[in-house]
Amino acid sequence: MADAVSFTISGDDFWDFLNETLHSNHTNYIPDPKTLLCEVKPLGSEAATTICVILVIIFLLAIPGNLLVGWVIGTSKQKLTPSDVYLFHLTVADGLMALTLPFWAVAVIQGWVFGDFMCKFLNLVIEANFYTSILFLACISIDRYLVIVYANESLNGRQRMCSWILCAAVWALGSALALPALFYDASKLRPDSWRMICSENFDIGSASSWRLATRGFRHICGFFLPLVVMLTCYSITITRLLRTRGFRKHRAMKVIIAVVVAFLLCWTPYHITMMVDTLLRAKVIRYNCVVRQSVNVALDITNSLALLHSCINPVLYAFVGEKFRSRMVMLLQKKARQERLSGSKFSRSTSQTSEGKGAVL
Repeated sequence: MADAVSFTISGDDFWDFLNETLHSNHTNYIPDPKTLLCEVKPLGSEAATTICVILVIIFLLAIPGNLLVGWVIGTSKQKLTPSDVYLFHLTVADGLMALTLPFWAVAVIQGWVFGDFMCKFLNLVIEANFYTSILFLACISIDRYLVIVYANESLNGRQRMCSWILCAAVWALGSALALPALFYDASKLRPDSWRMICSENFDIGSASSWRLATRGFRHICGFFLPLVVMLTCYSITITRLLRTRGFRKHRAMKVIIAVVVAFLLCWTPYHITMMVDTLLRAKVIRYNCVVRQSVNVALDITNSLALLHSCINPVLYAFVGEKFRSRMVMLLQKKARQERLSGSKFSRSTSQTSEGKGAVL
């Protein structure tokens, strides 16, 4: 075991080793940060400020954008298709994820100052909404496949009820898959540092084994399997569309395909970087300090790109979805008419009141 303890390991790997040996030997280890070749360091001030600004911008775009999309879909008087229902819940998931961004923006600058409970809870929210997002996209791909390939356009109460039940099942499954987020804890960046971080802390058994297991489960169930379902359904669907002459169904597919492509562009780099990090920890990739530090920087960048997904769907609806734009215009016009009517009623009542007072005077 002595050969395994090398001072060329990174801070995270060092803590994994200590975590495993502490629980087996009950020996207190006090590492000297100066002897660690790859010392864990917080982001520089410029990088931290940049990431903080990006997170704030995403938050300011995501909240009103997702509220608008949810309002347009939720207040529609037309019967919602299963895809509309799934898109509505996808919007809810994006909105919930966006609500966590101010906390991470503060953490980038000040470190983690919100305690253990919020560390677990916010990571649970992000993990749950990551799973639900891709599961809802898989549900949409299956629904579009059934509608276009099997011409299943008719809607009845039973189908709509099934879509809502499926949404409840997706939320339950996403929440269950996110339970490993409970391993997150608030801890010091280094024993001699005041700065706190919110990170994984596997205090049961082997930390390395737990990390490999949870990450493998995340990659397979939260990315690869839903991706295979989407690619299969859309490949068959697009092949069928290319054989038809009408363009109505082509237009109906534009928003869905744009949403899926946006999800892949935002989340694929993060998953690839996370896989490299996992392979590096498993010693499949030859370890060295330069690679370790490069992967850490890549994780920060791709994580910000992944969070960008929470604000990009409303933009896609506005620029790609003709049906959504027409619904939004109709609702805004109706809202404007209602405000004008209420304003005219208020002005008439005010004028009548003033006339009555004048007559008394």
